[in-house]
Amino acid sequence: MRLSMYVLLLLAPFCLRAGDFDGIMQLAKRRVPWLANNLVFAKMEPVKDRETFRVQSQNGKVVIAATGPNAAAVGLNWYLKYYCHRSMSHMGDNLSPVQPLPVVKEPVVIDAMAQYRFALNYCTYNYTMSFYNWIDWERELDWMALNGVNLMLVANGEEAVWQNVLRQLGYSEKEISEFITGPAYNAWWLMGNIEGWGGPMPQSQIDSRKVLVQKMIARMQVLGIEPVMPGFYGMVPHNFNSKTRAHIITQGTWGAFTRPAILDPTDTAFNRVAGIFYSATKKLYGQHLRFFSGDPFHEGGITKGVDLGKAGANIQKAMQQQFPGAIWVLQGWQDNPKKELLAETDRSHLLIQELFGENTNNWETRNGYEGTPFIWCCVNNFGERPGLNGKLERYAGEVYRAATGPFNTYMKGVGIMPEGINNNPVSYDLVLELGWHNKPVETGSWINDYITARYGKPNDDIATAWKLFLQTIYSNPGYQEGPPESVLCARPALQIKSTSSWGKLKKGYDTALFVKAVKAFAAAAPAFANSEPYKIDLINFTRQVLANRADQVFDNLVKAYTGKNTAAFNTAANEFLTLHTRTNDLLNTHSWYRLSSYQQQALRAGNTPVEKKNNLHNAMMLITYWGENNRKEDNLHEYAYKEWAGMMQSFYQQRWKLYFDHLRNELEGRTTTPPDFFAWEREWVQQNEQVKKESLSGQSLNKIIQQVLY
Repeated sequence: MRLSMYVLLLLAPFCLRAGDFDGIMQLAKRRVPWLANNLVFAKMEPVKDRETFRVQSQNGKVVIAATGPNAAAVGLNWYLKYYCHRSMSHMGDNLSPVQPLPVVKEPVVIDAMAQYRFALNYCTYNYTMSFYNWIDWERELDWMALNGVNLMLVANGEEAVWQNVLRQLGYSEKEISEFITGPAYNAWWLMGNIEGWGGPMPQSQIDSRKVLVQKMIARMQVLGIEPVMPGFYGMVPHNFNSKTRAHIITQGTWGAFTRPAILDPTDTAFNRVAGIFYSATKKLYGQHLRFFSGDPFHEGGITKGVDLGKAGANIQKAMQQQFPGAIWVLQGWQDNPKKELLAETDRSHLLIQELFGENTNNWETRNGYEGTPFIWCCVNNFGERPGLNGKLERYAGEVYRAATGPFNTYMKGVGIMPEGINNNPVSYDLVLELGWHNKPVETGSWINDYITARYGKPNDDIATAWKLFLQTIYSNPGYQEGPPESVLCARPALQIKSTSSWGKLKKGYDTALFVKAVKAFAAAAPAFANSEPYKIDLINFTRQVLANRADQVFDNLVKAYTGKNTAAFNTAANEFLTLHTRTNDLLNTHSWYRLSSYQQQALRAGNTPVEKKNNLHNAMMLITYWGENNRKEDNLHEYAYKEWAGMMQSFYQQRWKLYFDHLRNELEGRTTTPPDFFAWEREWVQQNEQVKKESLSGQSLNKIIQQVLY
């Protein structure tokens, strides 16, 4: 489709003709062509005024009737999952042909509990999607539609909007480029945390990202997914007070980064700047947008001197003036949104995301956010850090409790808001499917259908393993920000409680029981030799066994050092470094777990040598030291650490070797200077801004699994 056609689609109202399911038929042809010729889509009336689909077999065809395209996509996925035992995920697809087609003897009618099924976090756009091209987004949007997402954050392509805005406000091209971040950091820019880091972004990249978002929105339209676009909440460059006499509230720093300022929403200049912003948004991305996100004073923002009630009302008013009927989407996170900010708003045009529902219940303690529509969401992952994690029983229980409790009038749906989505697919599948259940979901029963669809057929060993996974990695171990972390990837020290600044090393489950589960899962390997999801999961579960084992080895190492036992220290240090090597060999058996795959993606996303070089620089910074160049504020290193082949040995193992050499010298009475990891990490990034393919270990996956588990 030519660009002009995308623009025409964007200018049209965000709706489809009744009974128009062409977008879902095209999705079927892309993902399950063996089924597409036997699919029939039809229009049906809603049940109880809710989105509804009906699946049945008629005359050798699979007939999916639905109230709209999104419900039709869910109906297709329902048939694939519960009848064909097929699934699509971020960690491997099981979509091979099924013959003969399963017959649905009695019509299956499902109506949605959730009005909204939301997806994505600003951070997902960087920890997972910094370097997505159209092929990646086409796949992502197909997955979203199949899983019933009908509301999705769109947080890239804003560079072109801000260029237009700042040009009209008197900024030079150089000043504009100093405001816009690089491709791996736009999330924290749009949230008002940083400026310019990872830039400058070449004009060619700004233009290509704009076109990509136009294609995304056009495709979302035919899949029944509405975009949530960044709104204007007052964020302006930190030096905006040099361009205006309006009241500008300096926001200080976020870590070591200078934050953008806030143009006081109660100032008369606010409406003018908001008008410029929304006009630019209309021109680029369409005039029929309905949902806008934006949280002023995010994560420590300064509100002194601001009338929050009037500020919230004016932010909403400016939005409504440009997009009548628009809904302002806010994050329910810590004390955000502040009660005072909501006090004078029209609650009927707000939607709050209970962001961290697996740990919080702000929707309840705040009495349905003081009578405001909200959706229940999970984060599940921070920084796309590796690790197995998901509170499946809590997901099911809390969603049902919110939907049937005293604030059910305000409960409008569910959402997934991971900072990175390439992990723990079971969590995202369950939460989104809960949007289509009106009765309690028993996770033990649900998981059996999930694993049959994920791996393609039932298996006793796998069923045993997952029963134990529900008691360990996918249980409810208490408050935790993401999965337990791996000490193998920590910046070396003798006292380590976490690998990232806000994480935890402690495993909140029985690690011996987990090993038993992984052994049961591995026993099924001969029956699943051709299953991509099985291989990816087997590697991941075994990786976790090695990470857990490292905790005890590290404890032994520390005891040996503090006891001045050099022989025991050397034994433990060698064992610890061997775990790096073994993990590297394990991960290197599949491209999904290789650093080079990530680097290649960053390169593919660049259209010029300049773009490719900066993409790779952004990519390598993000997964190592993140970005701060201030030693006193160096708290983001390892926030997005990765257990990947190519990093386990060249980065994490080498860093630990430096430290062990230092400790060994101390044990032997030699005075040495401790390694400067701050400088070493930055030097490593500079030296590794090119793709290096890992040399294969020569060992098969099966042999490595045997060595680890037995």
